[in-house]
Amino acid sequence: MSARGTVLQSNGPGEQLKADEVELTAGPGETLVEMRLAAVTSLDRTTLAGKQPAVPFVPGSEGVGVVVSSDVAAVGAAVVVRGAGVGVTRPGVWGRYAIVPDAAVHPLPASLDAGAALALLTPALTAYTAVRRVADVQPGETVVVTGVTGLVGRLCAAIARSAGASRVIGLVSLDDSADGAAGLVDQVVRVDGLGQVGRELPWCDAVIDTMGGPVTGGVLGHVTPGGRIAVLGYKAGEFTTIDLHQLVGRDLRVLPVNLQRTVLAPDAVGQALTDIAPVSWRADYDVVPADRIGEVLHRQGGRVLLDLSAL
Repeated sequence: MSARGTVLQSNGPGEQLKADEVELTAGPGETLVEMRLAAVTSLDRTTLAGKQPAVPFVPGSEGVGVVVSSDVAAVGAAVVVRGAGVGVTRPGVWGRYAIVPDAAVHPLPASLDAGAALALLTPALTAYTAVRRVADVQPGETVVVTGVTGLVGRLCAAIARSAGASRVIGLVSLDDSADGAAGLVDQVVRVDGLGQVGRELPWCDAVIDTMGGPVTGGVLGHVTPGGRIAVLGYKAGEFTTIDLHQLVGRDLRVLPVNLQRTVLAPDAVGQALTDIAPVSWRADYDVVPADRIGEVLHRQGGRVLLDLSAL
């Protein structure tokens, strides 16, 4: 099936994006999507800085739209587009329509707002990798999430719950409010700057550690034999002390979460969105018309989404 619409194209590094009307035709294994929103990501900026594979090139590696034709999704279904080289090695989603590989099409849960889904996608995939891939949380386990009041911490708690954890415990610094963890955890436990954890912290099967520093060493003493701790942050410090007697004697595993060396499974985007969908999220982002991309392309900080509906 074909569609004609405006796309934003780059004709080389440093050149201004130009709006052009083109004809798009979906081939075998491809889905035609009418785009609504697209994120402006660091990957998009890197690609535009000189790594686009062809000239002209349509950027855009993440977006939300509605299916026009597809062999893997129903016509009219709301979908998230990400992966399979979209916006990196093949044309992206910064246009009224986009032709994308079927593998890049993921269902958008009905309870998730399209803008929130895009704004939360990257941190949700980080949390998904930590909880489901690295820590491999299993049904019935007790899971501790350190720094649970931060966005990634809250996403980790939601995904641990979706993975079947029987109890989710949130670890919070003494001077932090625990309000952000409400409804996500079964219990909140305080930890001080030296990694000293309250005695009320129960034994757990897995820890998702977003804090690092002395907290990592402190919480390790509460992990059951054969358990593990997945470390994905170190805002509490880059160094920690580990009791090797505990580590060896209880057969514990300290596992780094490295997104650059982790290849996401084909269903990772869909699963991550499904995991966080039951929770009501507040996502901070700005929506700007696509024809104002030049004003926001190099903005530092904050999440920017392009409104593609008016192209």
